[in-house]
Amino acid sequence: MSKVRVDKWLWSVRIFKSRTLATDQCKAGKVTVEGQKVKPSGTVAVGDLVEVQKNGYNFSFKVLKLIEKRVSAPLAQEAYADLTPDEELNKYESWFIGKGKAESRDRGTGRPTKKDRREIDIFKDGYYFSD
Repeated sequence: MSKVRVDKWLWSVRIFKSRTLATDQCKAGKVTVEGQKVKPSGTVAVGDLVEVQKNGYNFSFKVLKLIEKRVSAPLAQEAYADLTPDEELNKYESWFIGKGKAESRDRGTGRPTKKDRREIDIFKDGYYFSD
């Protein structure tokens, strides 16, 4: 096997959760191989540079191994080298700050009132969307 479909490869190395998502991103022009936009049926070979726009972030990968079937995460990481620039990775990782733990209320306080809900919304908008 010297080439693999790009949508299959993106799915098998766990860049996308499903092959359908990988296919849709290719159709939308969010995936390039060696600087050229590709259709889902486009192919990748060992040594190709694959760039993916995902959730507003730009990721770059170099193909090290060709895989057609989905494999475990440790095996998938051996199939590519992550060439994403540090500033893009920092932007992506900073997005997750404050999102790891679910919100909670004190036991016995019940549901928030309409006034409480408005105050919570104002607080969140100020925290997450302040520039």
